[in-house]
Amino acid sequence: MLRQQAKLFNKLSICVDICFICISLVLGYHVRSLFKGKLLPLDNYLWVLVIVIPVWFYLLKRNGLYSSIRRCSIFDIVSKLFNVHLLGGFLTSSVIYFVDRDQYSRGLYLAFLGTSFLLLSLVKVSVRLVLGFCRRRGVNTRHLLIVGTREKALRLHQLVEQHAAWGLLVAGFVQVGDAPVLDEVEGHKVLGQVDELLTICKSEQIDEVIFCLPKDFIVDAEAYLQDLEELGVTVRMVLDFYDFSFYRRELSFFHDELPILTYHPKAFEGQQLFVKRTLDIFGALCGLVITTVLFPFIVLSIKFDSPGPIFFGQQRIGENGRSFRCWKFRSMFVDAEERKQELLAQNEMNGAIFKIKNDPRITKVGSFLRKTSLDEFPQFWNVLKGNMSLVGTRPPTPDEVAQYENWHRRRISIKPGITGMWQISGRNKIEDFDEIVRLDLHYIDNWSIWLDILILFKTVKAVLAGSGSY
Repeated sequence: MLRQQAKLFNKLSICVDICFICISLVLGYHVRSLFKGKLLPLDNYLWVLVIVIPVWFYLLKRNGLYSSIRRCSIFDIVSKLFNVHLLGGFLTSSVIYFVDRDQYSRGLYLAFLGTSFLLLSLVKVSVRLVLGFCRRRGVNTRHLLIVGTREKALRLHQLVEQHAAWGLLVAGFVQVGDAPVLDEVEGHKVLGQVDELLTICKSEQIDEVIFCLPKDFIVDAEAYLQDLEELGVTVRMVLDFYDFSFYRRELSFFHDELPILTYHPKAFEGQQLFVKRTLDIFGALCGLVITTVLFPFIVLSIKFDSPGPIFFGQQRIGENGRSFRCWKFRSMFVDAEERKQELLAQNEMNGAIFKIKNDPRITKVGSFLRKTSLDEFPQFWNVLKGNMSLVGTRPPTPDEVAQYENWHRRRISIKPGITGMWQISGRNKIEDFDEIVRLDLHYIDNWSIWLDILILFKTVKAVLAGSGSY
């Protein structure tokens, strides 16, 4: 019965969302007309709903907004809706522009995005608040039976008690193992031993059974899964395998068949990576346009300053050890790599990185190119190819990676970037490689698209100020 109600609620939610998306376009049309004058008749723009509605539906579903939101905070709901409109805006605006460039109105589309975000947020937050209010008063609740009495079970009980708006009620605990028999746990009855589980479910009106067992007892739970399925009881398992402090853990199904528990040592998710890649492509194209404009002047300057090629290509290590050729405008004499061995004793950095002030291998023009970061501009080609990102960690050379300690290697678990935390932190003021790695790991663990945008703005500011480079 509860599952049928949930399915009906989802279908109703989808219909309501479609209605409000349509209303948003109409309201956006009138808002745009109010501030910027008349547009073509509304009928000329209704066709965009054919593109928008499927994209919005997919993104809303992908963000879990058609699953149960009883455990979602208001902030989570609004954040997910913001992601939907940010990514949906990227995807649909470009398609709409190319399909009907003559009648495309950026002002109208921005008004639609803003209106859609506000209306859908209002609807879903209102539903969340109303349901939370009802559940606090015993309406639309679910009865849980917790199997286990150890630390994880107590933590689960604590979370349920702290969030009455979830509408989850603990019916009691079931004891596992040979520990002394308990009468109650956290004020709730211990209803019996695990071998009495089916009898308890029949007598106590249980909606869900949650196994909170140590990994040593997981095998014992398997025997009860089929019996509970026959009773129509939902079964959940608190995974207590390994308590690693990884950033993110995810349970997924390989080919919709094999359950896989994944530990992610970085904060990047598939949808976020798509947005990051979109930003990379857009930024790389803009950067290459600027490079094309400056190219004749840079080429002539390099050629007149010293003999040798225009570009300098070097093997660098990218994501998870992948090797690629990183390109720069040549800023050193052609024998720079051979002379590096002679200068190792003058290295001013501590650790697996080489850098010295007043490097004699740098040409006069090269010094200017480095000061203004113009030598890095060919790396926009690496970004466009997918070897690099606009923002990331500095791409190391193979000989540097050979000196890495194990914990250093996580800095190459993502794509390297043209700029990053080190560059905006005064890169030539930091002389300890471990400190550089700590900055990189901070970026990896706290990544967001907004952090990338912030780093890009700070990079432009640092380049214009000529700070932190030599």
